[in-house]
Amino acid sequence: MRMERIWITGIGAATPLGDDFATFSENLLAGRSGVRPVAFFPTERGVPQRVGAVEGIPAPVGWDKTAFDALSRIEQMALSCTVRSLQDAGLDPDRDGLRIGLVLGIGGEHLRNWELDLLAGGNRIYCCDQDVTTAVHLIRDRLRLDGPAVAVAAACASGGYALGLARRWLQLGWVDVCLAGGCDLATPMSYAGFHNLRALARREGPPETISRPFDRERDGFVMGEGGCVFVLESDASARRREAHRYAEFAGFGASSDAAHMVIPSAEPGPAARAVRNALNDAGVDPDQVDYVNAHAAGTPVGDQAEARVLQLALGAAVSRVPVSSTKSMTGHLLSGAAAVEALACLAAIHHQAVPPTINLDEPDPACDLRHVPHHSRPANVRVAASNSLGFGGSNTCVVLRKAG
Repeated sequence: MRMERIWITGIGAATPLGDDFATFSENLLAGRSGVRPVAFFPTERGVPQRVGAVEGIPAPVGWDKTAFDALSRIEQMALSCTVRSLQDAGLDPDRDGLRIGLVLGIGGEHLRNWELDLLAGGNRIYCCDQDVTTAVHLIRDRLRLDGPAVAVAAACASGGYALGLARRWLQLGWVDVCLAGGCDLATPMSYAGFHNLRALARREGPPETISRPFDRERDGFVMGEGGCVFVLESDASARRREAHRYAEFAGFGASSDAAHMVIPSAEPGPAARAVRNALNDAGVDPDQVDYVNAHAAGTPVGDQAEARVLQLALGAAVSRVPVSSTKSMTGHLLSGAAAVEALACLAAIHHQAVPPTINLDEPDPACDLRHVPHHSRPANVRVAASNSLGFGGSNTCVVLRKAG
């Protein structure tokens, strides 16, 4: 039985490339980098520190700036993206009696608060049974959402799972509208953790040249921060409101590698199954895919593993379908990555152009794909797919289709 179509009708974002769809798209397709130097630790330690950073999180129009500034940074990001997505969809303040749910992909939400407490000499332990307000609770209460509201934590695939779950709620008729996406922050503790795992790029050079997915000289990922929240809406609701439709959320697939906590699986089958399931769910063949936004973060093992996944999932079409990694410009946004990379697919659909992988000077022969190095390319983009392959083997794929 064919499920009701689900549309993206609103966008709220805070990214290293801009905090609105137009600015993000312009910078993305121009191949501009949002990576810049940071100073988490004393520079004499000899640790190069670069982050795809969000310099300012905009307070939503109509909100008291003093009250907004009093929130923690992760609360500001989640609330700003959520409110602005509702405003973009024409649903704030007018809700018209709609049942609105919320699914937010978010990781170490209270990590920064813990860090600040430690720096102040405290010893507070943040755990699940303490009376600590989460971003989901904050958004639900401030916006008076009466639909189901949950947080999803699945490492780098968190935003993908959030989108998939929200779409399912709409198909089941539990909600008329669902807010869904993900966000995350770069903090000293998280930066140190990934550095000590030897997952971060250590090469020298200008910050904007460091993130090098699929390149022969890649040596790790560049950490990023930011997020995006979408308004997902049932076909009936979108038509009744005559809402602007960015694209159809046409398909979703998920799987688990069950192989290792941090090392990508050497077996591409499970992740390839997530891609194939998403395409099947959307009712499209690999030959009908016009663009793939790869998870590829720039790690030597991970990028090769994903190339094998795409080769298996797309079959003969892999030589035709353009593939790029926008993490070359944003860095790896962790829990926010899947949502922002879905936003990159919307930019490709809206502007009919495929975003590039910058810094791809010498493609690794072990990553044999149809790359888009350095510059965006005009293309007829009707169907776009976005992979998210998270630590712990969490795999998701989102398929978006042009409206009309």
